[in-house]
Amino acid sequence: GNERFVRPSMGSWIVYGLGSEAEDLPGFVTISPVSDLGGAGNYGSAFLPASFQGTRIAGGAGSVPNLANQRLSTADQRRQLDFVNQSNRRLLDRFPANPEFEGVIQSYEMAFKMQTSIPETFDLDAEPSAIADLYGLNDGTTSGFGTQCLMARRLAEKGVRFIQLTASGWDHHGNVAQGVSDRAAAIDRPIAGLLADLKQRDMLKETLVVWGGEFGRGAYEDNQGGRGHNGSGFTFWMAGGGVKGGHVHGAKDELGAESVEGIMNFADLHATILHLLGLDHKRLTYRYAGRNFRLTDTEGVVAEEILA
Repeated sequence: GNERFVRPSMGSWIVYGLGSEAEDLPGFVTISPVSDLGGAGNYGSAFLPASFQGTRIAGGAGSVPNLANQRLSTADQRRQLDFVNQSNRRLLDRFPANPEFEGVIQSYEMAFKMQTSIPETFDLDAEPSAIADLYGLNDGTTSGFGTQCLMARRLAEKGVRFIQLTASGWDHHGNVAQGVSDRAAAIDRPIAGLLADLKQRDMLKETLVVWGGEFGRGAYEDNQGGRGHNGSGFTFWMAGGGVKGGHVHGAKDELGAESVEGIMNFADLHATILHLLGLDHKRLTYRYAGRNFRLTDTEGVVAEEILA
């Protein structure tokens, strides 16, 4: 995304480019997204068709509200939806090539399909106790993010193309040592569990896992024991899907303040991610407002060194 000129999120671009293997689930699912810090811009499709935007799902029981229809049978709902779609199609005939109308029609159809697919997909109780332990579901510290990670694995098994998880609370302008320790305790075990589970199911080699944020922290603590924002040097890690395991790309200076080797901006990162997914970032374009747009805009260099 981009706050100055709203652009499609990375997930929207990827589903636009690759489509989805899931027939009864959205191609792009975002679990427990935050409402601030970019909000819907983190998973919105902007000028891409609305069918490529992320579908918000809470992380836990009752992830998707209103799944059950107490008044109508499945057959009656199908007839009702067919009637609504017929009416919407007539309206679309009056306003052809309207992505908003197309998005509404597709969202109704997907919502109907999700009534049967979501309960099965998110039935975490069906998992063996060993899997629950692997993700830390029985530990109050790790259960929240562990649930997200296990939901992500089950979505990936169903063919959902892009799955976005959120672990917030990293903005430590005070007491950064304790803050990072607490947040790490909540996510380390679930992340390790997800990678181990994907590997044991022979899914990791075909699944790209990316971890990161929008910036890092400064090299120095202030008088509150915190650290300020640092956009000059910070780290992402990737695992699976075509990445060279154990490789460290780039380096900071001796103070840990700025990147000095192997510097990559976000366009480079996006270009590399698209390459790992089999997409050429220069050819993945969408015509809007008189010109072709790309996720990487006019930049982007693939980091060949990290490719397996």
